[in-house]
Amino acid sequence: MNLEWEEFEKKYKEELLPEVLEYLHDNLDHRELWKGVPISRDGKVRLRDGRTGEYFDSPVTIGHMHYLKLHHLVDDKIHARSTGPYSLVTQQPLGGKAQFGGQRFGEMEVWALEAYGASYTLQEILTVKSDDVIGRVKTYEAIIKGDNIPEAGIPESFKVLLKELQSLGLDVRVLRDDNTEVEIMETSDYGDVDLRSIIEGDRHSNKEEESFGEYGFSKQEFEGEELVDVTEEDEEDEDDFLDFEEEFEEE
Repeated sequence: MNLEWEEFEKKYKEELLPEVLEYLHDNLDHRELWKGVPISRDGKVRLRDGRTGEYFDSPVTIGHMHYLKLHHLVDDKIHARSTGPYSLVTQQPLGGKAQFGGQRFGEMEVWALEAYGASYTLQEILTVKSDDVIGRVKTYEAIIKGDNIPEAGIPESFKVLLKELQSLGLDVRVLRDDNTEVEIMETSDYGDVDLRSIIEGDRHSNKEEESFGEYGFSKQEFEGEELVDVTEEDEEDEDDFLDFEEEFEEE
């Protein structure tokens, strides 16, 4: 808005730095340029369409344009997550970097995968990577043990939908092709489904790499440009060499 200087100073004196107010006061001469321009106190003027000569429907704000820096930096926004907190109601990962949330996969992303026919990728993202409570635990265990990934289960959001419909007095049931009813268990009936506690307490976790060999995994290192298997004897020899180096440095 175009205010008189006294009004402007009274309104913004506490918000603006003294240096800014001084600069604005010293540059009041530009207001002389507006003399004779049919402009109202709200800073707007009626403009004509150059093609037809008719006035636009609404007045247009004119004046000096100030450019402000947008302080959005990648370093402040970059974020990644493997496992983390889940919503208690929907069992879906929370959102946002501050809550260590997951990647949002919205409606338009779902439409994109549907358009490409990527059904398996879509099923994975909407179930075991989201709110399929049992499926995500079984998937983790299958990856650790080297087994095939099991089929996805029922996502928790579908159970929430059923509960909302039942709260409206609707008797909603899930039927198979042969008209037999599918038993949908409550999350509490599954027992321990906290993925983080399972990962931390799993005897096959990364803390115990020795157990990987039981499931067909092997440790390899580069020798030149070729990958070779590392045996337990090689690791023991390397540990002895490191101990010798530490003793040598201490002496």
